[in-house]
Amino acid sequence: MTRTAIVTGAARGIGAATARRLAQDGFAVAVLDLLEDQAKATAEAIVADGGRALAVGVDVADEESVAAAVARVTAELGAPTVLVNNAGILRDNLLFKMSADDWDSVLSVHLRGAFLMTRAVQTSMVEARFGRIVNLSSTSALGNRGQANYSAAKAGMQGFTKTLAIELGKFGVTANAVAPGVVETDMIRATAERIGMPLADYLGAAAEDVPVGRVGQPEDIANAVSFFCSEQSGFVSGQVLYVAGGPKA
Repeated sequence: MTRTAIVTGAARGIGAATARRLAQDGFAVAVLDLLEDQAKATAEAIVADGGRALAVGVDVADEESVAAAVARVTAELGAPTVLVNNAGILRDNLLFKMSADDWDSVLSVHLRGAFLMTRAVQTSMVEARFGRIVNLSSTSALGNRGQANYSAAKAGMQGFTKTLAIELGKFGVTANAVAPGVVETDMIRATAERIGMPLADYLGAAAEDVPVGRVGQPEDIANAVSFFCSEQSGFVSGQVLYVAGGPKA
């Protein structure tokens, strides 16, 4: 039996790498993103490699949009029993410059989005007596200058994860979080631009603080997500794994 996995924010970066990896693992993968055209490119690449994939446009912070997306995935790929809550945005600024909209939009996409998506798919997981939920946190959950909103959201993902593990464990559903360090993505490129530093210099400086001597690649994070989504990880739940090239917490 082929299981269906949903990955949000899967048009590019960590989400796209995760969608590709789960397809390689044998899942039918729903590639969800606000950028539906880019999501289609990710899905088409998976299909070209012999996998099953469906691109669905969704605003994870909108209740009706989430319901429609999950209904379409269920109809076209099958009831989802794996969910990776990866969708996220940045609105970085120092606290005294941060607008209320900067705060609300970041928490809405990360936290409200993860809540709405998880609530929408948990029914099919409970019915199947099998489920894997993986929430993307970040080393920024430990605090990061200019990211009060993002740090709060990513710390919130960890608390959300632990509560899901407690509530859903008896139904065969696990919930874990992966917390990346610096990973070479478009989001990091935006951060470098914000502080006025060339990307290569930013990544080079970041690598100096990483014990393994390099920044992460999206595939590094996808590998960790893959484990948490597997049959073999059934006794691991409520955990936060920092994938950052060295100890963080």
